[in-house]
Amino acid sequence: MNGYLKPVELGKASRLIHHGPTVLVSAHHQGVDDVMAVGWACALDFAPPKVTVVLDKVARTRELVEGSAIFVVQVPTVAQLQLVDAVGTSTLFNDPDKLLKSDVHLFHQDGFGHLPFVTGCSAWLACKLIPEPHNQENYDLFIGEIVGAWADTRVFREGHWHFQDADPAWRSLHYIAGGHYYATGDSFFAATVES
Repeated sequence: MNGYLKPVELGKASRLIHHGPTVLVSAHHQGVDDVMAVGWACALDFAPPKVTVVLDKVARTRELVEGSAIFVVQVPTVAQLQLVDAVGTSTLFNDPDKLLKSDVHLFHQDGFGHLPFVTGCSAWLACKLIPEPHNQENYDLFIGEIVGAWADTRVFREGHWHFQDADPAWRSLHYIAGGHYYATGDSFFAATVES
């Protein structure tokens, strides 16, 4: 187990994806685990904290989310670039060895049953599906209430990301197109305006 993995209070959980990274979505249902890369994920609300993710109909992960009504959104790192691209360009429907070939390693969190968490990420959000059949069917848009959050303290601590202090391999990924990604960049602070 990763000794740097620490809980994040739910009131600050949306900060884990507020910077718009490409994420991994994982789910488990009826003995099957799957993981997919998602370029469209967004913090939606603070109390209770919620996220949205777009899960295409061609993805087996979507079927598992619909069946189990629970899933994990996790923030992968630059060190996981090949893994992210591999799980984003294949589907378990066509390749039953997808996770093995993509070198995906999973772990479980106490209190979250068989829900699969991807090893090596910088942050994890366990989410309970808020069913919205119209949005799911017409727009592939899924809403999850965050029911558990964790981060790796080497890059996220005290409620904030610390990419500027961490090894560049810990930076999050931002998908552009055709296998092209950017990494989270430098940190800047705006001047405080007195009112």
